[in-house]
Amino acid sequence: MCRKEESNNFSCLTKVGKSKVRNIFSVCCTFRVVKKLYKFLLNALPRPLLIRLSYIFKFFAPFLYRGSAVECPVCERSFSKFLSYGSEVAHRENVLCPYDLTLERHRLMWLYLQRETNFFTAQKLKVLHIAPEQCFLPHFKKQKNLDYITADLVSPIADLHFDLHNIPLEDQQYDVVFCNHVMEHVDDPIRCMSELQRVMKNGGWAIMQVPQDVTRDVTYEDASITSPADREKHFWQKDHVRLFGMDYPQWLERAGFTVEVFDMNEKWEPTEVESYRLMKKEKLYILKKS
Repeated sequence: MCRKEESNNFSCLTKVGKSKVRNIFSVCCTFRVVKKLYKFLLNALPRPLLIRLSYIFKFFAPFLYRGSAVECPVCERSFSKFLSYGSEVAHRENVLCPYDLTLERHRLMWLYLQRETNFFTAQKLKVLHIAPEQCFLPHFKKQKNLDYITADLVSPIADLHFDLHNIPLEDQQYDVVFCNHVMEHVDDPIRCMSELQRVMKNGGWAIMQVPQDVTRDVTYEDASITSPADREKHFWQKDHVRLFGMDYPQWLERAGFTVEVFDMNEKWEPTEVESYRLMKKEKLYILKKS
């Protein structure tokens, strides 16, 4: 081969190489931009709008975060990592499933229902789900053993809309009640808890998770804190009006519940807790009505 041909071939290879590099660089840049946009929207948008847009987001997630380092038991998918989530005060890395938007608390509750209850196998359960989480909704709705109704003040995915302080439902209607991350928002949590206890059947049970500061013995409230910025600083989120401490079970007892504490660390392997990215210090309070 003459030098001219070698030169031409080298030139062609160089052009092809440069083209590949440009393509790879373009893909990487797009990937990083999409991830940043994804994370920004998840943390900045109002929840009702986020719920609508998330149906689009999840189609990109398996490609953007493919891997096997973490696992979501709800969508049954593995990823290289989870997304970060939370306000500046309570920001957490590697916690939000990019496909179905589960957080630590959702995965904990799902695993508890699967492993520790008959929720998925009981012959018939009547369930009231307040502020229904999108990640649970399609799974619970398709369960033939559930008479399942959802409710919220404004959520577009809820069946009923009402104020939790005055629930327009009859007494002793439901076997199971879910109401997660609501009590930190309401004016009178004892009133809301009592209303939920009222509509539960005797022998029924409930789960009512809240953001809980495990370093704080007593729940923190201050009615003079009203600006979104100050509420985020003091209560971890702009629309929170209190930060529950380790006395949260006492609030539930005041509403008439018997409280049982579930500690995952006593039941599940540490490797599972890490793989599912659960919050190691989080306790699940199981509420009973006798």
